[in-house]
Amino acid sequence: MSISIAIVEDEKNYNNALKKIINYQDDMKVVAQFFDGNEALKNLSDISPDVVMMDIQLQDMLGIEIIEKLKKEMPKTQFIMCTSFEEDEKIFNSLKAGATGYLIKGESMDKILSSIRDVYNGGAPMSFSIARKVLQHFERKLPEVQGFDELTDREKEILELLSQGLLYKEIADKKFISIDTVKKHVGNIYRKLHVNNKVEAINKFNHFKN
Repeated sequence: MSISIAIVEDEKNYNNALKKIINYQDDMKVVAQFFDGNEALKNLSDISPDVVMMDIQLQDMLGIEIIEKLKKEMPKTQFIMCTSFEEDEKIFNSLKAGATGYLIKGESMDKILSSIRDVYNGGAPMSFSIARKVLQHFERKLPEVQGFDELTDREKEILELLSQGLLYKEIADKKFISIDTVKKHVGNIYRKLHVNNKVEAINKFNHFKN
């Protein structure tokens, strides 16, 4: 059974080129072409294709808006953004709206065809540069490293010694400070790292070191 595809793209040459290449394949067929957002918005849900190749910046609206409005009506349709935009905001707004793939227009036709098959089979195809941005975004959001930069040098030293298994008294002796001072530093470490105990603090410390 062939994969049914709709193309929403206001650049006519690119739209027609996509259609030609897709229809040349044995396992897929273009069932609709739209050259503006309003037409797509009016007719897409009636067609309910397996996959929609969606341009982000249409002349009359954003492709993201179309997905937001139609996703609930078309739960089985997969949307692939096919665009020249690589800004973080557009990528994440597309994914939040319900797009499953994100391709840059400069991709080879082979990559586009394999992405259609991939998304149809449950994948989430992305251009390499987009996938890297998505990963970097989530790496920045990791809670494990939040707060580490706020620690003073002394707090980092004490955390290092805690991770080596030293007791408060041993740390106090090693650093020539009182146990109460050690406890005070440890309390500050917990607060800054947003943890509740020594194990969590050490886990965050080890994550940061690695």
